[in-house]
Amino acid sequence: MPSTLVPKKIATNGKKNAIHSALDSFFEISKRGSTVPREVRGGFVTFFTMAYIVVLNPLIIGTQPDSSGAFLGGGGHPNIAMVAATTALVAGVMTLLMGVVANFPLALATGLGLNAFVTFGIAKLPGMTWPDAMGLVVMEGLIITVLVLTGFRKAIFHAVPAPLKTAISVGIGLFITIIGLVDSGIVRRPAVGPVPVELGVGGFLAGWPTLVFVIGLLSIIVMLVKKVKGAILIGILGTSAVAILLEAVVKIGGQLDNTGKLVNPTGWGLNVPKFPSKLVDIPDFGLLGQFSLLGSFAKIGAVSVFLLVFTLLLADFFDTMGTMVAIGGEAGLLDKEGTPPNAQKILIVDSLAAVAGGAGSVSSNTAYIESASGVGEGARTGLASVVTGLLFLLATFVAPLVSVIPYEAATPALVVVGFLMMQQVRGIEWDDLEIAIPAFLTIVLMPFTYSITAGIGAGFVVFVLLKVVLGKASAVHPLMWAISGVFVLYFALDPIKSLLGVH
Repeated sequence: MPSTLVPKKIATNGKKNAIHSALDSFFEISKRGSTVPREVRGGFVTFFTMAYIVVLNPLIIGTQPDSSGAFLGGGGHPNIAMVAATTALVAGVMTLLMGVVANFPLALATGLGLNAFVTFGIAKLPGMTWPDAMGLVVMEGLIITVLVLTGFRKAIFHAVPAPLKTAISVGIGLFITIIGLVDSGIVRRPAVGPVPVELGVGGFLAGWPTLVFVIGLLSIIVMLVKKVKGAILIGILGTSAVAILLEAVVKIGGQLDNTGKLVNPTGWGLNVPKFPSKLVDIPDFGLLGQFSLLGSFAKIGAVSVFLLVFTLLLADFFDTMGTMVAIGGEAGLLDKEGTPPNAQKILIVDSLAAVAGGAGSVSSNTAYIESASGVGEGARTGLASVVTGLLFLLATFVAPLVSVIPYEAATPALVVVGFLMMQQVRGIEWDDLEIAIPAFLTIVLMPFTYSITAGIGAGFVVFVLLKVVLGKASAVHPLMWAISGVFVLYFALDPIKSLLGVH
């Protein structure tokens, strides 16, 4: 017996060592001061830190109809499981590519803020449909890819002042926050009176679903403060369990009846939480390819298409360049010029992720700063991204779980993400009025007009105006002049149509 067992053990160790050696050579693991177990551990940590997007993205883009009243996939009712499965699929594939092609510990998934803009700023425009909106995302991704290959991406990056880039992120954070507060029922339109919004029902918090939201928000906040990894995902899943238990015991019911009429103001806002009939199922990827690349031109016109694509472009690649530098710095991988290894490959994969997100009808995919959690666990190479990507692919099989999560359990995450994005506001010099005022308008107009485009446009136009008034017109980048001019045309489009007699 010993003589037969020993060779097997040696063979197993040899095979294991060969695999480790191959991984080490391909991903340069030892060269970057890491180990295979450390990379695997880092990949798991990154996944659990950002897996909330598989739950949250469907609840943002999957529960809202386009201007025609259709939900993603073309149906008359939300198909949350389909959106969740495709969200996980695209994230998994693109994160795998980041690991294999760019060899960098950076994970990608649907971008928060970007998905909100696609949902509320594009798909709901008169005449627009979900395929039209996703076509714009594909178009934006293709443009970014060209900009990366030609080097023009850096030119645009430098054209927009850093404080305005920061203001865009902060404004989107507040926009996400107001969406979360409204969808949860914490902020509502009053039945009567001059004020546009109020707290809860009649100025008071009421109903079990509201309690679920409060529990979820406070639990995520406590976990964040205590630095619990995966706090947002744990909060969503834990609060959903509370919601299912409450519904089973109290029989709360939904706010709307079968005709869509409000009959129970203190009921569940999205769906009545019940334990799913299936925990695991074959994923439905029916959303793949459901986009119309040029359909939006006939619906909203070339000027509006340009502005929407430009807004997506702004929000997309500015964040990515900052994220990859931040992750590279955390991992100690930056060169003397502050550039991470394989920077061009990182940007190309990220640009293609935007295309893939639109082609998959789950909104633009982008780099996640949550990747820093995996780096904090020791990840230094693309092997960590490969692990994260594989876990996302496995997550496609548990999509049925997502369909039972009510608004009140998911929206606390939106509020918390809004806070995280709000933290960037410290990067704005508030004593410098010529930049602070445009930044302020960018930030406040997004939530108050329910339009990300309006906030960006106002900030850009006022920035250029103040430079002209102060005699600093020469300091304005030519691209900023061009962009601001288009925004002026955008804001004046209705008066111009009236003057020309166009309707």
